[in-house]
Amino acid sequence: MTSRQAQGSLDGRTALVTGASRGIGLAAADALAAAGAKVVVTARHPDGVAAAVTRLREAGAQAAGCAGSVADPAHLDRCTALAMREFGRLDILVNNAATNAPYGPLMAADPDQWREAFAVNVEAALRLVQLSWRLWMREHGGAVVNICTEGTHGVGPQVGAYGTSKAALLHLTRQLAGELAPGVRVNAVSPGLVRTEMARFVWEGAEQRIADGLPLGRIGEPDDVARAVLWLVSDEAAWVTGADLLVDGGTRVRAAAGGGAYAVHEQLRGHVPGNRPDQ
Repeated sequence: MTSRQAQGSLDGRTALVTGASRGIGLAAADALAAAGAKVVVTARHPDGVAAAVTRLREAGAQAAGCAGSVADPAHLDRCTALAMREFGRLDILVNNAATNAPYGPLMAADPDQWREAFAVNVEAALRLVQLSWRLWMREHGGAVVNICTEGTHGVGPQVGAYGTSKAALLHLTRQLAGELAPGVRVNAVSPGLVRTEMARFVWEGAEQRIADGLPLGRIGEPDDVARAVLWLVSDEAAWVTGADLLVDGGTRVRAAAGGGAYAVHEQLRGHVPGNRPDQ
């Protein structure tokens, strides 16, 4: 979808984006707002949420914020209620908030962190779809996009909990797509390595080496993923549901391009548990 096609394509609709104070979530909120949507953003830190709302409003959008953890069901109630109170509808849901803890081999995974990973990466998405369905989408329809990962179709060092929870999110996406059709479309976007703060420990200091091993010659930017999200929630994708849109710079086809050892996995092996910056 070109910028001209996108402009105004979501006029009159309201979107809720989680993990929207930075990275992919903020880029998605920007893209949806630029296309005419009213946007509710949520993230853990109040200052980040306030900054995102200010950014959206300064760009001419109608926006509201709700700070808190998506692992808290009461927070999810507040976010969806805010969308209905402020804008009177809830047409679009982007489940982007995620955690990559517990980081390390699964045999060393802390059970409490494991449960937290599924609460944030999987359960929150289901709860928000349920709330959106009951408040608006059951009667009026809508579109949901879950942010997964290209790693759901493989395995990697240190990220077993993250990959497993995102694989569950992808299955949830497909299950909901079947159950909520035809009124609500549910799709996934699976990014490769993107220049975000959450992934900084992977790409910082190794960006060129990683890029050289990808067919498209660079790591991703949040806007690359945001454009995919925008297309999936738009009427341009009206006959698309249950899909997993891969946005990875060619990561999965890199072997055919003559790629050697996967530099991302080399980076992950180099960040052993305890030496990785908290995300």
